[in-house]
Amino acid sequence: MSHVEREIASQPQSWSRALELEPAGLPERGERVAVIGCGTSLYIAQAYASLREAAGLGETDAFAASEFPAARGYDRLVAISRSGTTTEVLAALARARHIPSVALTGDLDTPIVTAANTVVDLEFADEKSVVQTRFATTALALLRGHLGLAPADLPEQAARALAENLPEGAVAAGQFTFVGTGWTVGLANEAALKLREASGAWTESYPAMEYRHGPISIAAPDRVVWFFGEPPTGLLEQVQGIGAVTSVTTLDPLADLVRAQRLAVELAKADGLDPDQPRNLTRSIVLAQP
Repeated sequence: MSHVEREIASQPQSWSRALELEPAGLPERGERVAVIGCGTSLYIAQAYASLREAAGLGETDAFAASEFPAARGYDRLVAISRSGTTTEVLAALARARHIPSVALTGDLDTPIVTAANTVVDLEFADEKSVVQTRFATTALALLRGHLGLAPADLPEQAARALAENLPEGAVAAGQFTFVGTGWTVGLANEAALKLREASGAWTESYPAMEYRHGPISIAAPDRVVWFFGEPPTGLLEQVQGIGAVTSVTTLDPLADLVRAQRLAVELAKADGLDPDQPRNLTRSIVLAQP
């Protein structure tokens, strides 16, 4: 069994542990907050930002760390970095020393510990695989718990996601589109990234209503459209009428992401690839300094 398969399977336990934490330094109600990350961490930032703002807890923006506008007036900066060494995240924290900051990381023996004012220790969710799964979902489970927006049975739903069958025909499909609304747009982006990283699959992601405005033209019987959360009225039926494979579940969308992670691994294995060693990627992106 690959590292990533073990890490995917461990998510119910990791989420349970995260939901028991009460870490210091996370945003308080009413604060204007920026959340930064790179790759998977960016998409988790997008999901959290949308959840927090939609709940009326304060204006919340998500940025790729390299694009963070440090001159804007934020009350708090949240940085997500599994490795704690990502160049762009560290540079953004350095540009924003005037903003109180908190970092979620899987490695306390890294520069992010001194770059941020407060650190949330998620070492128990760190990973050996290059492809992120457990750390990212555990970070979002923690953040949702802090917002009071995590279902009490979230870890149990993750366990169900590990046991449920994948959509029939998905492993043999030639293309995959993930769609969501609100906070699940970030999950759709992350699911598409997982398949690209682990298997090199042709994947796309969109806000569900934007999918109608052009991208639906690529839907076909040998392609998958995966909905995170409730599909907008009429869209599921439209896609099914085209004959595409569809995925809709009553699981919490974060638990549904576990199913997408499993699909990424199955696609890699079907193509004879090692999901622990994705092409052209390393576990942490550390850039040469000018």
